Amino acid sequence: MHWRKIGGLVFLGLAFTASAVAASVADAAEQRDEASLRTLLQSGVDVNAAQVDGTTALHWAAFYDDPRMVGLLVRAGADVNAVNRYGLSPLVQACTNGDAEVVKLLLEAGADANTTMSGGETALMLAARSGSTEALKALLARGADPNSRERLGQTALMWAAAEGQTAAVRALIEVGADLNARLDSGFTPFFFAVREGAFDIVQAFLAAGVDVNAMLQPAERKPGSVRLHRGNLSSTSPLLLAVQNAHFELAIALVEAGADPNDVRTGLTPLHMISGVRKPDSSDGSDGVRTGSGRLSSADFVREMVKRGADVNFRLPEGMERLPATSSHVGPEEATPLLLAADRSDVPLMRLLLELGADPSLPNSTSTTPLMAAAGVGSREPLEEAGEESEALEAVKLLLGHGADINAVDNNGDTAMHGAAYGISPLVANLLTERGADPQVWKNPNKFGCSPLFIAEGYCSRLPRPDAPTIEAVTKLMLAAGLSLEGERPEIIDSYQAVEPPKPSQPTK
Repeated sequence: MHWRKIGGLVFLGLAFTASAVAASVADAAEQRDEASLRTLLQSGVDVNAAQVDGTTALHWAAFYDDPRMVGLLVRAGADVNAVNRYGLSPLVQACTNGDAEVVKLLLEAGADANTTMSGGETALMLAARSGSTEALKALLARGADPNSRERLGQTALMWAAAEGQTAAVRALIEVGADLNARLDSGFTPFFFAVREGAFDIVQAFLAAGVDVNAMLQPAERKPGSVRLHRGNLSSTSPLLLAVQNAHFELAIALVEAGADPNDVRTGLTPLHMISGVRKPDSSDGSDGVRTGSGRLSSADFVREMVKRGADVNFRLPEGMERLPATSSHVGPEEATPLLLAADRSDVPLMRLLLELGADPSLPNSTSTTPLMAAAGVGSREPLEEAGEESEALEAVKLLLGHGADINAVDNNGDTAMHGAAYGISPLVANLLTERGADPQVWKNPNKFGCSPLFIAEGYCSRLPRPDAPTIEAVTKLMLAAGLSLEGERPEIIDSYQAVEPPKPSQPTK
């Protein structure tokens, strides 16, 4: 047994010495100990000896963006295409970092410009994501394919667009990267840029000829496929996608580039969508109100859209597919933007729409008016929906102040008082009475057998959940009007009640 010291490192035993000394080359690079590294290389130790996970000294030099160490190792014969157990080559590491000098050194030493990771991710994609145009151009000059796809189908241009790397996007456009490459989700590079609110990149795509009105059209989803977009999109336009993500300044730019301000192909126009963006339901997740990008507020956006031709009284067509994340609680067919804003008790938006010419009397296809929606008609889970009782009260006051018919009855037999019961809003019920709601109108059950009292008692909602304050308020109003509290209550149906599984069939004899 004897001791041997190399480069400040001491190793014990002849059998252990060879492998330990070899691995120490990568160890010295990991520790950025250039003096020990030079000593080891001069002693003839294998420059490509790897650590247990396959990482070589050259991997570490690329990781640290150290061109001097890279040069030293390359001159010593380091394998520039060595791959560790994670599927990473030194070039992949350099492109991840976006270090153009190291990338160029590795390419000049013979690194494969089309090297990929285990998931098909190319060095070009990594350089595009990092935003290093010098590294990107160096790879392209060595024959990197700008249209390669990784296992999920994404291209380098998609990666650059999604990361907001404007210079990389322009460099890829210049070399002919496919602008219309499409994923199964329907996303193209352009849609990635719109979703992220990448204003300059969107403008670059439009200048390159991308259609501002092209629809996102997902392919039929395959079993086990991965979604590459947020939300529950089925089909949308660039304009609607920008609005949904609160990129209002970008949305205006898209209109100025030719997008239709009344685009209704998804079932909602931008002015209809804005109420759901401003006030999402509490059950829509933990994202809260979207902050988006740009300098325009949502109110500024509405004003600018109306200036550019958005119809404040646009009534949605029937039978259109809607984006679930922004759908209303009342029937959307023939609904106006004001009706959807009232449905969410968004009083500031309602005031703005009225100021811009919204008609407070226009109902939807079932004759539900904005007043009914504000009072609560359409509510199914009031504790999970946008709008507090105090906000609903202000919304009802606002509409009554603009002449809304307090005694209107919709095609289902619902009135504003029914809405107050659905929305568990006794304050609204009292206000309606103070303002002249006719008890001989609102006392009647709707076509489902539900009167305001029965609704408050929990017979007519998705959950059999009576609300004592609302029952008390409606009861008092009925007694004051000389109305009977009697009547046949509808059968309670709990939509969340577990359904008894069917019994297994008996085997045939």
